[in-house]
Formats: sequence, structure tokens, C-alpha cells
Amino acid sequence: MELRDIGIFLTLAEELHFTRTAERLRITQARVSQSVRQLERRIGAQLFHRTSRSVRLTPIGAQLHREWEAGYRQIMHGVDAATAAARGHTGVLAIGTTGPHFCVVKGAIRLLQARHPAVQVQHREIQQPAPLDLLDSGEVDLALLWLPVDDPRLTVGPVVHTSPVRLMVGATHPLARRESVRLEDLADCTFVAGRGLPAAMADGLVPFHPPSGRPVHRGPKVSTWNEALNVVASGQAVATATAEAGDFYNWPNLVFLPVVDAPPSRWALVWPSERETPLVQAFAQAAADSAPR
Repeated sequence: MELRDIGIFLTLAEELHFTRTAERLRITQARVSQSVRQLERRIGAQLFHRTSRSVRLTPIGAQLHREWEAGYRQIMHGVDAATAAARGHTGVLAIGTTGPHFCVVKGAIRLLQARHPAVQVQHREIQQPAPLDLLDSGEVDLALLWLPVDDPRLTVGPVVHTSPVRLMVGATHPLARRESVRLEDLADCTFVAGRGLPAAMADGLVPFHPPSGRPVHRGPKVSTWNEALNVVASGQAVATATAEAGDFYNWPNLVFLPVVDAPPSRWALVWPSERETPLVQAFAQAAADSAPR
């Protein structure tokens, strides 16, 4: 008994239509009919009542369908899992993103799971004030982070997303009535500071010195993005964010202003070099393949 013939029988039992079964399996209708006839001869009983208008299971056909269905699905699942394991692409992959940027990797997750059905993906929230914490603790395998990341322990993949920069201010802030700001305006503000934010990444979000060279003041220290939102909303300080954050955190007491002369924020997948696996490589490739061109 060929596994392929069992699959043909089970598909016909679901479709109850020879043409649709052939189209679904991408074989000829004659191949479907031949497989059913051979199976009926082997069992010694008719499995389908066939007329010019309908196809339906006989009682013996229905019994065979019940007996075979669960076992066949389990066998095919095992084949898929073994194939994925042979390629090194199986198991659980934990991915970290900040705030609304999970949407950036949704396409990559779909592509990865289409290529490797045995892979399970878990999502964790990265806190922008401490973006490397979950990578350091091993709670995520890789993270989508803004550049630059200059930690020698980490591998930085290709850029998969870019986004305009916004200045996030409270609704009562003096700049809140402006339509936009420039980098030079940042020196007139006090910014929230991340407790675990590397200097290079901090400068990537808010330059330490705008074009004139004046220093940018750093104020209250926060540990989570929600703390940063509340500090800004209360008027104690300001922060920079991406355009996605302005859409995602549409609070009535927050204003997001375009920084017209700021270069776009560039985002890439980052992972610990010593924990790079075939699965991490597969997801990085899926992200590159699914990124907008």
C-alpha cells in the first residue's frame, strides 16, 4: 500500500469530487480513479458510491476514512518535522522587538514558517531604554534594533527597515505647536535617558551634539518605554521615536513632530555571535527576503 494512494483516498473522502481531488493533489483525474479502483480491489469492497451527479462514501469507505485519517496526518507531520530537522531548521525561535516594530518582522515570520513549518516563533518585548538586556540574558535569540550597534559580542545583520525620526513631546511643551523641528532644536530640550542604553545607540536616537556643537541635555532616567511615555506626557522631558511610534502611541497628551533634517532611523536584526544557529540564519535570510525593496 503506497502512502500516496492513502492520501488520494483521504482527499477524495473530503472533497467527494474527482475533479477537485485531482486539482488539489495536482494529478490527473484518471490517476485518482485508478488509485480508488486498486484500493477497492485490495479491500474487496466498494468505498464510494459514484453517480454522474454525486460521490459519497459507502459505510466501509467511511470506516476506512476514520481508521486512516489520524494516522496519516501523524505520519505526514512526522515527515515534515524530520525534513525540517535534517535541514537544521526546527525548534523554537525567540524574537525581540520594541513597541510597534513587531509589525516589521511579521512578513519574515510568515516566510520562515512557510519554509520551515516545524519552527515555532515566540515574541518578547524589547525595552528601548535597555535594548540589549534580553539578548544578554538569552531570553531572545535575536532582536530587531536600531543602528548603530557596536558591541563586539553581537552580529549585526542587513538593514531590513528604515523609518523617519520624530520628536516626542508633551502636549504642553513649548514645541508642541510646531509642525516640525530641526536637529538644532534638540539642544533646547531635555531628553529622557535609558538606564541600560549603550552610548552609540543613544547617540543614534538623539545626537549628543547637534550641528552647532551645543550639548543635548539628558534628564530623567527610565527603565521601560512606558516610563518614557509617561515622563514625556507629564512634560518632564522629551524623547525621539520613529514614525511607527507616533501611530501606535496616539495618546492625546503626546505630540510627535518630524525632525526634518534627521537621517532616517535604520533597523537591523542583531544576535549574539556565539549563539548563532542555522535557525537564526534562516530567520535573518527570511527578513532580508521579505524586506521592502
